[in-house]
Amino acid sequence: MYSGQYVFVGRKAALSIGNVLPLSSIPDGTVVCNVEGKINDKGQFARTSGTSAVVIGHSEEGDKVRIRLPSGDRKTVPADCRAMVGIVAGGGRIDKPIMKAGVQYHKYRAKRHSFPRNRAVAMNPVDHRYGGGNHQHIGKPSTIGRYDPPGRKVGKIAARRTGLVRGGKGEKKVDAQGI
Repeated sequence: MYSGQYVFVGRKAALSIGNVLPLSSIPDGTVVCNVEGKINDKGQFARTSGTSAVVIGHSEEGDKVRIRLPSGDRKTVPADCRAMVGIVAGGGRIDKPIMKAGVQYHKYRAKRHSFPRNRAVAMNPVDHRYGGGNHQHIGKPSTIGRYDPPGRKVGKIAARRTGLVRGGKGEKKVDAQGI
């Protein structure tokens, strides 16, 4: 897109960059952004800088469209949902390294209070359940029950298991008869 460009919205808009069309009017393989998840929700998917989604298929009835999201996931959305043709500007933003803690601070200041993050074992006992002691160690199991009181629920809440994940999902064996 460029300054002064006309942007057309609707079913009859041309398939050119910047125009907004329903997914039913967009052919397979088209790169789109700002895709709606539900009809008229003003766009939910592929909105951050440099991202895009791809239309990968239409249903035979014509009421659903399958798109591939930037994460690689495939999602089915109603065909009446709208999307903008093209890619969001500002690609490569995350390639630049954050050289100073102050830059990181201002980045997260605009989002939420999640920086700086102090470790619990580095705190004093008055500040956290894991604080205090002559060495930085938790000193008790970090797993905690689902129904423990709020002051106690820190660590791995209702963990089914802890430790290093070993092995993978085994393949299912099928008999010759396919049963």
